[in-house]
Amino acid sequence: MEALKKKILEKGIVVDEHTLKVDSFLNHQLDTSLISSMAEELIRRFAGTPVHRILTIESSGIPLAFMMGYFLHIPVVFAKKTKPSTFTSSLYSAESYSFTRKSPYTMSVSRDFLPRGEEVLIVDDFLAGGNAVSALIEIIRKAGSRPAGVAIAVEKGFQGGGDSLREAGIHVESLAIIESLTNGVIQFRT
Repeated sequence: MEALKKKILEKGIVVDEHTLKVDSFLNHQLDTSLISSMAEELIRRFAGTPVHRILTIESSGIPLAFMMGYFLHIPVVFAKKTKPSTFTSSLYSAESYSFTRKSPYTMSVSRDFLPRGEEVLIVDDFLAGGNAVSALIEIIRKAGSRPAGVAIAVEKGFQGGGDSLREAGIHVESLAIIESLTNGVIQFRT
């Protein structure tokens, strides 16, 4: 998606060869027009795929997931990274590792919000090594549902998560795939 790539080149900040900050439009401050366009494009790419529900992870995946759910008129559920005291029902949980925070965590979803037998689309802002998405797939399968695919804003292609998921037969659509962040230069996969 050219508008997203342009925004990444204009406003993205390369922290190091593994880290790209997009806080000014996607992760902290939101460019609502861009996110709306991104949601429409991802919906177009999954046209014809049955989707009953969207699943994302708190917190940066929520805006894109919400916009897609709004346009599709379907529920959006987000996995929590910590178990709040208000969770009184049983949970589906899976382990993941955050390379940003450099620590493991358990993500959880209430069984009340992930019914059996649905097609669930995973939506997130970034895809790197694929740990978080793999954990969400595990949660969806524990619920007795099926992953309809994975919709991503920015994929770090050089970290291999998207390619591994595709090789495993998962439908992955990323709006921008970054091939390299070497020497502070952002290079996209063509």
